[in-house]
Amino acid sequence: QKSKLKNRTKSNQTLFQSMIVGTVMRKIKSRTWKKQRYFKLQEDCMTIWYKSKKAGNAHSTFSVSDVETVREGHQSEVLLSIADEFPPDRCFTLVFRGRRGNLDLVADSADEAQSWIKGMRKLIENLENMGESEKLDQWICEWFKKADKNNDGRMNFREIRVLLKMMNVDMNEHHAHQLFMTADKSQTGTLEDDEFVLFYKMLTQREDVLRVFQDFSGDGQKLSLRDLEEFLRDEQLEEVDGVQQLAMELIERYEPSDTGTKMLKAMSIDGFLMYLASAEGSIFHPRQQSLYQDMTQPLNHYFISSSHNTYLMEDQLRGHSSVEGYIRALKRGCRCVEVDCWDGPNGEPIVYHGHTFTSKILFKDVVNALRNYAFKVSEYPVILSTENHCGVEQQRVMAQHLNTILGDKLLKSTLDGKIPVSFPSPEELKGKILLKGKKIGGLEESRNGPVEPEDSLTGEVSDEDEAFIQFNSRSFPQKSKQRLSKELSDCVVYCKSVHFSSFKHSRVHSKFYEISSFTESKARKHLREAGAEFVHHNTRQLTRVYPSGLRTDSSNFNPQEMWNTGTQIVALNFQTAGVEMDLNDGLFSQNGRCGYILKPDFMRMSERRFDPEVPHNREGYRPLSLCIQVISGQQLPKVNIKESSVVDPFVRVEIHGVPLDQAKQETRYIDNNGFNPVWYDTLRFTIHAPELALVRFVVEDYDKASRNDFVGQYTLPFSCIQQGYRHIHLLSKDGTSIPPASLFVHMEHMEGGRR
Repeated sequence: QKSKLKNRTKSNQTLFQSMIVGTVMRKIKSRTWKKQRYFKLQEDCMTIWYKSKKAGNAHSTFSVSDVETVREGHQSEVLLSIADEFPPDRCFTLVFRGRRGNLDLVADSADEAQSWIKGMRKLIENLENMGESEKLDQWICEWFKKADKNNDGRMNFREIRVLLKMMNVDMNEHHAHQLFMTADKSQTGTLEDDEFVLFYKMLTQREDVLRVFQDFSGDGQKLSLRDLEEFLRDEQLEEVDGVQQLAMELIERYEPSDTGTKMLKAMSIDGFLMYLASAEGSIFHPRQQSLYQDMTQPLNHYFISSSHNTYLMEDQLRGHSSVEGYIRALKRGCRCVEVDCWDGPNGEPIVYHGHTFTSKILFKDVVNALRNYAFKVSEYPVILSTENHCGVEQQRVMAQHLNTILGDKLLKSTLDGKIPVSFPSPEELKGKILLKGKKIGGLEESRNGPVEPEDSLTGEVSDEDEAFIQFNSRSFPQKSKQRLSKELSDCVVYCKSVHFSSFKHSRVHSKFYEISSFTESKARKHLREAGAEFVHHNTRQLTRVYPSGLRTDSSNFNPQEMWNTGTQIVALNFQTAGVEMDLNDGLFSQNGRCGYILKPDFMRMSERRFDPEVPHNREGYRPLSLCIQVISGQQLPKVNIKESSVVDPFVRVEIHGVPLDQAKQETRYIDNNGFNPVWYDTLRFTIHAPELALVRFVVEDYDKASRNDFVGQYTLPFSCIQQGYRHIHLLSKDGTSIPPASLFVHMEHMEGGRR
């Protein structure tokens, strides 16, 4: 029987024939850099191959799975810059996952462009609709092609040995040869694709999963309906009431249809493994991945996914400014983006990092990006945080762009036209863009008639200005007051930027709609000196914390410290990968990735006093013990490009939360096995404020002589963990998935942690 892989590849080839034949297109990097490249889709319908006409045999490839979306026409800054040269119907952009740059292309005709646009979209859709077993088949097929050096559709033992190294396996040669001989059913001394699938399945036999399966199986061969119910109830701690229904659904969904076991309402080892590898068997509770929180509370009761210097793609001194920064942040669920506005040429305000060599973009282009992308991923409100260095004339131009481009999306007045006493909710503000900036007077004055004449309108210096002045004062004298345009001031409703004096002053004098911004160092000082006051302040008002101006490399501070104070707008450099963005992605991966997470009740109620330094002093304090058994790893990616190199993996589990909860523990490392390492190591933690805790799993390649290499990670809120036997699907440094790399763990938590 011929492999499903071969059949599927053939049917795909007819659909994508013109892409497989190949096309010469222009790759565009700027107005002056336009080079012809030959692009074609490989026969696996998963890989795009391209090369320069002049490059001899040198070529490049990328996987269709790396592409997030296809934009048609002039929908990137680069293609807009050459719009006068090439019509939109010949232009398109491939947008990659993570932080990789876009690929801007111009075809020779509109028909050629359409065949690639439609073809790429169909390929992406096919991938998204693939089941787990199809994805695995595809993965096996890719490895087969990589190892089949002479492209004869079969592999000899020498090629298999090279393949094992490529796959991160350092296997005893005798054992590998035995597997090879068993799989060689045709006895030709080579493996064809079906035989290779058999070889792969023997290689990846999951003894760890088989052990669990046999513990619960009555006859050691299958899980009867009752066996499966017992496993779901006792190990996976599923709700008792619906456990029989769930067991039947899992058999229906994951048991292969060509087995008699399905007819018996039972589950085989294959079905069991499929279930454990699925979303339902993953560590993240599926119910909490969708929108599950109450979205009708005041805006300041939520943590809000927030970006700092959103326009920057790199560092703060010479980095590239781009509208793409806004598009990427918004597509990651970010709900608060930042613009630094300065007077530009031809009366048009520009956005860049002032007094540095970062490139400049037009304010109106940023506003256009907001109009087009603000609500593609989440319908909840977007806050546009302005750092305004423009004179009055260009402030008027800013107001004009906001009004004409955003139209009804821009919030221009309080929701009911009355003077409110607290924030509206994200639910009430759906589809709205809120401007955060300086304002003349308050909401009361705007409702109660005329304000002072234009020429005397000034705004006090905000904390962002103050930080900027301190950072640049040696070279650039600054004014202590700034004249404001009434038109721009009127665009600010619920987010008036003000200078912060003290928590006591705010408690007595501040209005709910007044928002202060702190650098990370100032916020830490407030946390040290008055943690409980800081939390209390955030029950009434919004606070924004942003990275120090000294972080010229666009590095980030640890956002967890600030979430511990109830700070809603913790602004990070989204362009910089690392543990800080892993934590941000982890926190906001729940609740439908909508960019808003409801704070714990002890951070929302002004009568409750919570101090992150002493979490056990709060009402309803219940510590939890967390017990994690790290069982095994599967198909971990190689970190060293040398073919002979194999990783020595270990797992570190980190708890991020209030200071008392910060902890990390590690498994031992396994020599030379990134393919299927087995640990069975148990790690234990006590968690005092589980509502605020994030759990981060990190896999690294142990190196006794130098720094360990990063292999993969996964971060999630403690409150979203499913107990029992679970798979953790690892992510790259960039936060993108790296299938089929995973960890297999057993999770258990119970009340009564030690203090």
